[in-house]
Amino acid sequence: MLRITALEEHFVTRAVVDAWRSVDARWQDLALGLSSQGPTARRLLEIGADRITEMDDAGITVQVLSLSTPGLAMLAPADAIALQSTTNDQLAEAIRTQPDRLQGFATLATPVPEKAAQELERAVCSLGLNGAMLFAHSRSKNLDDRSCWPIFEAAAALRAPLYLHPQSPPPAVRQSYYTGFDADLNTALATHGIGWHYDTGIQALRLILAGVFDHFPELQLIIGHWGEMILFYLDRIDDLLGPAKLARRPSEYFRTNIMITPSGVLSDRYLRWAAEVVGIDRIMFATDYPFVSAERGGAQRFLERARLTDAQREAVAFRNWEAMCARIRR
Repeated sequence: MLRITALEEHFVTRAVVDAWRSVDARWQDLALGLSSQGPTARRLLEIGADRITEMDDAGITVQVLSLSTPGLAMLAPADAIALQSTTNDQLAEAIRTQPDRLQGFATLATPVPEKAAQELERAVCSLGLNGAMLFAHSRSKNLDDRSCWPIFEAAAALRAPLYLHPQSPPPAVRQSYYTGFDADLNTALATHGIGWHYDTGIQALRLILAGVFDHFPELQLIIGHWGEMILFYLDRIDDLLGPAKLARRPSEYFRTNIMITPSGVLSDRYLRWAAEVVGIDRIMFATDYPFVSAERGGAQRFLERARLTDAQREAVAFRNWEAMCARIRR
């Protein structure tokens, strides 16, 4: 079997779920119910034999675990600080029990960027985690805000990747664009239907436009869902070069500083498009466990049937990720 490392694979802790529930309603993420109730919540809480069995069924060799959306981004600063270290300690302990099957992204208290940067260094250098999972905004503050740059500075110094994951669009955006239907359809439209992906793509673009990659050229960002809409418009987006006064065209940052995963959207058509736009060396694998239902052996079948050479298949399956991890300064 092909060795496959999957990067966007989630977990939660009971302490984090309790913290999510205590947040004021306007800051609660639309994913709260899915992440805290029913079969999905049970899978998120379990990092043991049942998860390994599901990995085996899907054909996944290694999961790179990360705290599910919205992480700690919407919590009060004191709560976020308290939970980042305990969550990362729990994750590191779970990885120690299955080191050949599990890896991890750190959880960061992005509402307090200086503390988040310190925790990233501890998580990478002391706990052995391979970067961090971030979310696009902490309440009303976008990730490109200058106050967040200590996180990017720390990641660039460590050469540790940051995975930018979807979260619910801000309340005002949801009210303007994702209402007018019944509650379930409103939620679906604002999240997995399209809202998550537009929001994350715009936030990734904001990081480029804010000059984050010009200031930190070694910084590596990972985004899922085949580029969160942006890859399909890069030629048009390059028209921003003049007004933005960037050092390079926006598309060039995607080919040097941004990696792409499928997040469980196992489409050969999207794979071919991503490979054409950014190149095979910028693509890695992810299943979005447990939010996307994996067919038995589905990961293996997708990569085996993809129109790739054997070397390209291995690059997407595990080699690009291993090369990224080998660069991390510990």
